[in-house]
Parts: sequence; structure tokens; C-alpha cells
Amino acid sequence: MLELQQKQELQQKLSPQQIQYIKLLQLDTFDLERRIEEELEENPLLQEGPSEEEQREEEELDATAEEMENELEETDEDDEEFDVEDLLNNTDDMYGYNAKPGYQGDDEDRDRPMPADQTLAEQLQDQLSFLNLDDTEHIIADQIIGSIDEDGYLKREIDSIIDDILFNHGVEITEEDVEKVLTQVQSLDPAGIAARDLQECLLLQLYRMPEDVEGRNTAIAMLEDEYEAFTKKHFDKLENRLGVDDQELKTAFDLIRQRLDPKPGEGEFSEETNYITPDFTVRHVDGEFVITLNGRNAPDLHISRHYRKMLQKLKAQKESDEKEVDEETEEFLKDKFDSAQWFIDSINQRRHTMSLVMDAIVQLQEDFFRYGEGHLKPMILKDVAEIIDMDISTVSRVVNGKYVQTEWGVYELKYFFSEGLETVDGEEVSNKEVKAELQRIVDNEDKTDPMSDQDLADKLEEKGFKIARRTVSKYRKQLSIPVARLRREIVLEEEEDDGG
Repeated sequence: MLELQQKQELQQKLSPQQIQYIKLLQLDTFDLERRIEEELEENPLLQEGPSEEEQREEEELDATAEEMENELEETDEDDEEFDVEDLLNNTDDMYGYNAKPGYQGDDEDRDRPMPADQTLAEQLQDQLSFLNLDDTEHIIADQIIGSIDEDGYLKREIDSIIDDILFNHGVEITEEDVEKVLTQVQSLDPAGIAARDLQECLLLQLYRMPEDVEGRNTAIAMLEDEYEAFTKKHFDKLENRLGVDDQELKTAFDLIRQRLDPKPGEGEFSEETNYITPDFTVRHVDGEFVITLNGRNAPDLHISRHYRKMLQKLKAQKESDEKEVDEETEEFLKDKFDSAQWFIDSINQRRHTMSLVMDAIVQLQEDFFRYGEGHLKPMILKDVAEIIDMDISTVSRVVNGKYVQTEWGVYELKYFFSEGLETVDGEEVSNKEVKAELQRIVDNEDKTDPMSDQDLADKLEEKGFKIARRTVSKYRKQLSIPVARLRREIVLEEEEDDGG
């Protein structure tokens, strides 16, 4: 039996313009440029660059400036002579503002040409011609290369490669066929490429080394036969099982640590070199902070004057009933007009919100922007949201993936947000400062007898940071610092002088 029910609900729905603004807000400068390019391609009513009115105003200003310049040239003969060097060296009021040494204005923000790097796959494909592969082997090699991750490892199972080749090429192959070609791919550069795990990656690099390299044979034996003891740094066990002394074991460890690459595909083989484009610049000038939003976040966008007139004409014709109006054309122009206006408004709103957030961050972290690292204060998203009177989620979208250029370097905005800890003196400090001090302590500890987490907690308390052992353990893991046992190293005592 059907029943009718009535209930009342309160729902919050975002308008299309609000959704568009939210999506634009979370884009960084580079992604915003691409989004604007897409919108310009899709919407003929949206145009980039100064509008016709602005161009006319600029032309009028140029004409006025030209007239003044001509007048100055006519009276130039009556002017007093001046020294050209004095003019060139005068930086007190150059181009309408006080010139600052090292400041290059917008020149630093211009696009730099991207290097024409090859991808890892392209590098490897170029080398395949040297392997003399037949057609089937070439298919297998292509599949292997396409399955290598950005670190240079082959993470796919052999069975999956066999299935893919059968499905895509209709060629039946065996596991032995794949292993044979894999061995050949692993002979390509860089050494260690296409390894299936770290152990194989390191061994592939050691095999490439000349046999007379000191520590090579010990390192190979250690990785092949005693890999677990190697990863756990059981030095005594390794010396006994490999039949080597402290010096020989240290030489092998140093060879692995200093000359082998655990990620042979990382860095130089990425699809493109990613330069960080700061979204903001913060400078401290004459006792005040000057905050600048990257100019590419504020493009000159306007609605086409030609299409605007066309839409106005269609509306006028419709109202006067003089002639039949093409409803489809009018609807198209109206939709594109609204879309262009929404997009321009969203861009402006995005720029305004980003500026508010950056202003608040500088206000809360004034000591950092004035003095640099070591002066970071505890700060959470809520602190900024309260200052600008906006939702925490809005602040989160602005902060995510955005960078600021400071006098101390380029920082992600997320860097400035951290929880607080109380010092022995009762002062609240950022946990990032505590982590930095923890890293310094570990870097300078005795590597023959690394400190436990409790020892690290005691050392931090000596420096004024009141912190529990479990918190030290959490911070150590966040900093990717191994436990004390794995930080232990072989340090040989220096031999005494013969005369000593």
C-alpha cells in the first residue's frame, strides 16, 4: 500500500558561480593560467587583454606624452647642460619609485624557457636500438619500459605484463621470455633501472662497477646473502658471516651509501622540470611589509565589445518586434555572456580572497617574515579564518599548493601552520621549531651510540622544550629519522702516530 509522507528539510546548495569560484580558489598560478586558456577557447565572448575603452585611454595618454616630449625637445637647447653619468647613477627616484638594489620588478616574473628534457621512457626507448631485439622482444621491452615508475622501478608483476601483451598484441609469451628481455632492459642507463626492489636495484649498480673497486665484492656478498642483516645494521653478525673486519665492512657500507642511487629514475628523467612559481611575494621595505600577488593571478579579462553589441541589438529587435529574432543565437550569446561575467567575477573574488589570507598570515607570522627561520609561531587555519571572517575550508583551499617568495626563500603556505608546544619557561612555540631542533640533535649525535627516543626527549628538555618520549617518536617518524639501532654507523678510530 502506498503511503504519502511529508517532511521538512533544510539544505544548502551552491550556485554555479560559487562552485566555479571554489574550484578556481584551489588552483595555483600555473593551473590557473591553463584554466583561463581553456575558458578563452570555449567562450568567444571572453577576451584577454585591455578592453577597447582602456586601449583608447592608453592611446590618448600616449598622444599627450608625445606632445609633451616634443615641447621638451623644442626647449632642450635652453636647458642647462647635465652630466649623463649623474643621471645614470641617480637611483633616488627612478621610474617613479625609489629603486632598490637587486629588485628587478616584473622581469623576474616572466616565463623562463623550459629545458627540452626527455622522459624516462624516451631515454630508454632511444637505447633499445642497441639491443638487437626481434619484433616480439621489442613488444616486451616496450611493455616493460611503459611499466617503470618515476623512481625507475618495475612494480608490475611479470604475469600482468604477459596478460597485457596477449590482450593488446595477441602475442603469447612465457615468463622466461619476459625475464630475458628484462635483463637486457636492466643493462640500459641509468644503472639500476627496471629493478623490482631496492636489493636488486643496488646489486645492478654494483655489477656495473669494475671488479677492482674497493668494497665492491663485500657489498655484493652482503646484499646477496645477508640483506636482512644489512638493512638492520647488525654489524657484528655481518663481520662474522662475511669474514671481514671493521674497515672492510665500513668500506662496503660507504660504497653503497655514497655511490649508489636508490632511485635511479628520479629527477633528471621527469617529463618536465617543475619550477615553483610563487603565488605571492613578501618584502620588508622601510619597516613595512609589501605583499604582492603574482601578476598572472590577475589577468586582463573582459567581454567582447563586438558580441556585447550583437546581444544588445538582438534584444532591441525582440522588444520592438521589427523583425524575427533568431532565438537560438540569442540564447547562445546570453549563456556565453553570463558565463564570461561569472568567470571574470570569480577571478576577481579569488584574487581578493587570496590577498586577504596572505595578509592575515603575515600579520600572524610577522617575526618570521622579519627575522627568518627560528621565529615561527603556532598557527592553525582557524586563526586566519577568524581574522578574515571566512570559513576554515576557504582558508584551506587558498593555502593548499600555494607558495610565497620571502627574503629567506620560497615556502609553501602550509609551512606556516603548525601546532604549539609549551617550553620549560611556559612560552608557546611552533612544533616545527621543535622538529628542527630534533633534526639538529640527531645530525650531531655520536653515530657509534645513537640516542634513544627518551635520550632525545631529555636532550630537548635541556634546550628548553618540554616534550614527551612518545611525541619525540612521532616527530622522528615524520622527519623520516630511523630508530637508534638503524642510525648506528661504523666509525673507525684514528691510528695513533708512530711517535705517540
